[in-house]
Amino acid sequence: MKSKPSPKAGSKARTPTKEPSTELLQYFRQMLMIRRLEERAGQMYGMGLIGGFCHLYIGQEAVVVGMQSVLKKGDSIITSYRDHGHMVACGMEPSGILAELTGRSGGYSKGKGGSMHMFSRESGFFGGHGIVAAQVPIGTGLAFAHKYRGDGGVCVTYLGDGAVNQGQVYESFNMAALWQLPVVYVIENNKYAMGTSIERASATTDLCRRGSAYGIPGKEADGMDVLAVREASRKAVAHARQGKGPYILEMKTYRYRGHSMSDPAKYRTKEEVQQMRQQNDAIENVRKQLLKAAIADEAELKKIDKETKAIVAKAAEFASQSPEPDPVELYTDVLDEAV
Repeated sequence: MKSKPSPKAGSKARTPTKEPSTELLQYFRQMLMIRRLEERAGQMYGMGLIGGFCHLYIGQEAVVVGMQSVLKKGDSIITSYRDHGHMVACGMEPSGILAELTGRSGGYSKGKGGSMHMFSRESGFFGGHGIVAAQVPIGTGLAFAHKYRGDGGVCVTYLGDGAVNQGQVYESFNMAALWQLPVVYVIENNKYAMGTSIERASATTDLCRRGSAYGIPGKEADGMDVLAVREASRKAVAHARQGKGPYILEMKTYRYRGHSMSDPAKYRTKEEVQQMRQQNDAIENVRKQLLKAAIADEAELKKIDKETKAIVAKAAEFASQSPEPDPVELYTDVLDEAV
């Protein structure tokens, strides 16, 4: 069954440009970096340089960029297997990301994690996770650690509209509410989960209300508008940081590619995807705002794109030249002995 684009996904008037010009340009750079990196990852997968699973974030860039813009050093984030964009937004280097995707020793997990299982404690990124919704209880545990240590940190835990129906999600909601943990659950609702529309998979589709049984407040936001994401994120993170407990954000977003590289995405029409690209693309919308506000001209934006492509190309070169892991690495990082 094919469904029509949701009228809620990107159909509202765009948030007026209120951010300082340097910040809006930074959002543009970050979203563009994520897209160009993902496009290169898709190419490398097609060339056989990336093996296993590979889930691209193309189309959803505004969610993580807007969310990350309100976080502080010391906060933590965790997500599922569609994780490359989150790494970029956390400040992780494209070279280390692509090296990990290609299974090389220069990667963030020394080539042993691949697309779905790399992390960087230094960047506050605690991983992509291959099991659907497995990151939700772990993220709740990270929030518990922030509260236990009294470090003032907040954990942002990302999950999808498919994962939200898993049982461990509600166990986590209950625990977070009971202990007033500083966690923001960000539901990236891209409408199709693995390939089934939300209307066919969920008895109720207003996902921001899924925590109401536990007293967890929630809000829906236009996930194709980076400024709308930032505004909603400010309130949610402030709520958690002030000791008021968990908060749920439902980001109405859309992925342009299939669920993974092996997904032909025949459950939706080409016209639907094309309509979303033409009318609601997050990067294109920011580009228009930058031009309209005279923050940048076409030449400057093209220069940024050129610089971004050069960084990604250099990262791909680093990945290709980085050696494969030494066989001894099979026995490292598998056991941590407590002192």
